[in-house]
Amino acid sequence: MPKQKIIGLPRKTFFAALGGVILVILVAILLTVFLPKTKQLSPEQARIQTENYINENLMPSGSKVKIDSVQEYKGDLYQMKIDLGNGQKIDSYVSRDGKKFFPQSMDMKAVSDENASTENTDQGSAPVSEVTKKNSKPVVELFIMTYCPYGTQMQKGILPAVEALGNKIDFRLKFVNYAMHGEKELQENLVQYCVQKQEPKKLNAYLNCFLKEGKSADCLTENKINVSSCVTKSDKEFKVTENFTNKVGWQGSFPPFDVDKNDNEKYGVQGSPTLIINGEEISTSRDSQSLLSTICSAFENAPDACQEKLSTTAPAPGFGTGAASSDSSGAQCN
Repeated sequence: MPKQKIIGLPRKTFFAALGGVILVILVAILLTVFLPKTKQLSPEQARIQTENYINENLMPSGSKVKIDSVQEYKGDLYQMKIDLGNGQKIDSYVSRDGKKFFPQSMDMKAVSDENASTENTDQGSAPVSEVTKKNSKPVVELFIMTYCPYGTQMQKGILPAVEALGNKIDFRLKFVNYAMHGEKELQENLVQYCVQKQEPKKLNAYLNCFLKEGKSADCLTENKINVSSCVTKSDKEFKVTENFTNKVGWQGSFPPFDVDKNDNEKYGVQGSPTLIINGEEISTSRDSQSLLSTICSAFENAPDACQEKLSTTAPAPGFGTGAASSDSSGAQCN
């Protein structure tokens, strides 16, 4: 007698298939029951955790951000509106388990289109600005914050040009009237202000040392510079530490630095770096050759030093001797 079939299959085959299905179901149940589940944070928990993380790990001393709102976003993300405290607000994202933080989103297509457009129009050439106000001895004023990565980048770029032109220009290092990088920046601003005031011939040497690693004390010692009394006197004169401690004159989360306050207001300085040549604000690439060419365009009659060939590679932002990976001629701390 032939063996019975169940729904068109031999009995043996049917039960083998059934056993496989049951096994898959059992495995799925076990995985569901025993595997650890990822804990999802509530919007409020995510806000508190992320705000603490940013303030403790990403912000300079004395500066804090505030997260204004949190809402569910696509996939497993929360979208957050973060108030940076300087009038700027950005959208950031955090995974709902609180393990991954995405400071900002980037429109990759827009960036690609912009880069392609730049390549087609510039052909890789760096923008060099020309100063319209000419002078027999150009006045070059550079406003920076000493720990702003773009300020240090500009300093590294301009120093070779300043050294090449020497006393043919009037170079003045000045300071933005607020600090974004904590009390250490206020103190270093005072140091550089006093080196320029007390030991002007040693300013370039000090800066070339400081910009490598940010070791102020070592660079003062190396160049045999003692500005401690000047720093103390200037600190009291401009109430730098006093205003920092008592939160007087703060701009949002940022303490004031009033050494060059009048010139900041005169030129409408709004960030680090700001380059002023013959009273005109100038935006140019930050490689030494571009800066030399820009400064030389401010002469009524350019000297032979303007023919020098300097580096056409922009230095990297921040401390160190590396090169920039992309043009950041418009980047500022503001």
